[in-house]
Amino acid sequence: MRKGKWYIYAIIIIALMASCQKVINIDLNSASPTIVIIGNVNDQPGPYFVTLSQTVNFSQPNTFPGISGALVSIADNAGTVDTLIETTTPGNYQTKKLQGVQGRTYTLNVTTNGQTYTSVSTMPQLVNFDTLVIIRNIGPGFRGGNDTIYWPYVVYQDPPAVANYYRFIETVNDTLLTNINILNDKISNGKYIAYPIRHHLNVGDSVKIEMQCIDQGTYNYLSTVGEASGSTNVTPANPVSNISNNALGYFSAHTSRVRSVQVSK
Repeated sequence: MRKGKWYIYAIIIIALMASCQKVINIDLNSASPTIVIIGNVNDQPGPYFVTLSQTVNFSQPNTFPGISGALVSIADNAGTVDTLIETTTPGNYQTKKLQGVQGRTYTLNVTTNGQTYTSVSTMPQLVNFDTLVIIRNIGPGFRGGNDTIYWPYVVYQDPPAVANYYRFIETVNDTLLTNINILNDKISNGKYIAYPIRHHLNVGDSVKIEMQCIDQGTYNYLSTVGEASGSTNVTPANPVSNISNNALGYFSAHTSRVRSVQVSK
């Protein structure tokens, strides 16, 4: 039960949303509160947000308090330094002037309770989100006969010669799904891709997909959390974070493109 509770918490962290990697070890039986940092910068107009919260002991309710009063800043390698301001939501900080630009490197610094946490992420170049299509599949049903299912497919051209990492965030009927959909181009480098988001849709559903081009550090974090949440063979206490000082979470500078479609027969 305790491990299952941690799995759920890991998925909640992901739904809220190239650096030194560090394996984080936590005693699941009597874990001390640990800071969770989720930060995102993209190539769309800001503001951008960083959320700070902390874990609680497994005997406590699943409420994760925000951390107020922290000093949070994001700097880029073009000389911009932005000190974030805390919003009316405790633990939620937003930028004032920073603009995400493809190819730039961003450094996040968080200081709270006498501790400093740092992360570095470089925004990749954009890979264009060509189109979002719905494919109808007909297969054996649970009670005999055939079932008709609908899957969204993301279509894009992967560029050759460079390593690319992708994240796909799905919203169905205005509900953000917590599935972790990530992909690298290890076996598809330079190919034209039609990538299925394996979530069954119904006729009339409205689906929105955000395609992010992420860096390797973000990909590694999402990959290890996804493995932990779906496998009994991976310790869910050990996600590969790209944030220093044993923090949980991630900091991601990424491109963002969104397409939407409604499912029809």
